[in-house]
Amino acid sequence: AQVLEDVAYGSDPRHRLDVYLPVQTEARHTPALIFLHGGGFIRGDKADRANVGHYFARHGVLAILANYRLGPDHHWPAGAEDASAVLSWALEHVASYGGNPEHIVLAGESAGAAHVAATSLIRRFHPPQGLRIAGAFLISGVYNVELELLARRQLHIATPDPRNEAYFGTDFASYGAMSTVELIDAKSFPLVISYAELDPIQMQVQAGELFARLVTRHGFTPAIEVVRGHNHLTQIYSINSEDEALAASLLAFVKDPV
Repeated sequence: AQVLEDVAYGSDPRHRLDVYLPVQTEARHTPALIFLHGGGFIRGDKADRANVGHYFARHGVLAILANYRLGPDHHWPAGAEDASAVLSWALEHVASYGGNPEHIVLAGESAGAAHVAATSLIRRFHPPQGLRIAGAFLISGVYNVELELLARRQLHIATPDPRNEAYFGTDFASYGAMSTVELIDAKSFPLVISYAELDPIQMQVQAGELFARLVTRHGFTPAIEVVRGHNHLTQIYSINSEDEALAASLLAFVKDPV
């Protein structure tokens, strides 16, 4: 696939994205996917997920892989703000690359899923154009940082927590006010919540909690999916290989969000 690298979407050095142009497509306006990498809020790079870009370009999707600001230099809600800025950029620019601005799917894994969840489910993080997305796909994200704090022992999370404390800070009394599950106020949209069969327990618990809250309190009808036979990382590495345990589900949703 042809890749346009390091396109700026903001002023910070981390505000860069790569655009993977579809290898071939019959559609005049192709679906677009925005994908945010993981890395525990403190590391990671879009180049590490080139397999995702190439897979979707190969299947007729315009793929946008973006970097975002990281802890400890940047704290919550920097990632949500950056995810919103990437969406804003996409709404303005995907048409010039042959993409359909009315068919953009937001997706992320791990910390990237946390940022996509915050951006899409909390109205104050929606871009100026509004939340104009076809849907969102959340892969093994963090949605309740207060829970991860209060249940570190049960969830086998280190103390101090090198990931969450770097991004959410150490004012633990404010963790509830930074937990996406407590802040949901967006209108319903097509959504998939997925986690790996061998994910750390905190990812599985939070996927279930987010699903339950959305269904019982907020009028959403999300899908919840388990990626069988994979752990937190192998599910992502499997994309663009013969193993389509995650890729097939994500591709189907990108092409037809329901």
